[in-house]
Amino acid sequence: MEFYLDSADLNAIERLARFMPIQGVTTNPSIIAKGGKPLAQALPALRSLIGPDKILFAQVMADKAEDMVKEAEQLQTLDHQLVVKVPVTAEGLLAIQQLKTRNITTLGTAVYSPMQALLAALAGASYVAPYVNRIDAQGGSGIKCVQELQQLLTLHAPHCQILAASFKTPRQVLDCLLAGCTSITLPIDVAEQLIRSPAVDAAITQFNQDWHQAFGA
Repeated sequence: MEFYLDSADLNAIERLARFMPIQGVTTNPSIIAKGGKPLAQALPALRSLIGPDKILFAQVMADKAEDMVKEAEQLQTLDHQLVVKVPVTAEGLLAIQQLKTRNITTLGTAVYSPMQALLAALAGASYVAPYVNRIDAQGGSGIKCVQELQQLLTLHAPHCQILAASFKTPRQVLDCLLAGCTSITLPIDVAEQLIRSPAVDAAITQFNQDWHQAFGA
């Protein structure tokens, strides 16, 4: 089981990594933009924080396969261990094929259907990222997508691993894990909800109050 944090917030990542079994960090253009630092600064800072044994992901922004490949190679100069995220479009599939021949590890991202992800896996992607909550928001079932995709990969592309993304609630995370997904990436707020709960806080407060009333400090 692999947990990733979908964030470029160094303070939050450091805080959660103290007690969560974090395997690495995933980013995308929106996350990097929110952090306010360009990739040339953000990626080295993230690598320094998580260490050499963790996995770091960053995404290309080009539209054409040729430009995606060039961008991926540039990203690798910032972090030679980087896994490059490529949107699963027609051009993205071409880029994944070419990056495979260059021994650059890729993740097929922006996945909204099992077949879309399977095509990325067959093109050579090592990871595929179904967008669980966004699929739900469009009237589909993110969890069903994960279940069907897991079956497809097991049958036809066992080299490829699901890295499920786009979560809004802990329930979605639980359902995804029960569906057999072995890797997930979580935004900071959802990761915190896995351990924090008003009910737990209230119970601990009540324990303390009862003890102090009976025995004092």
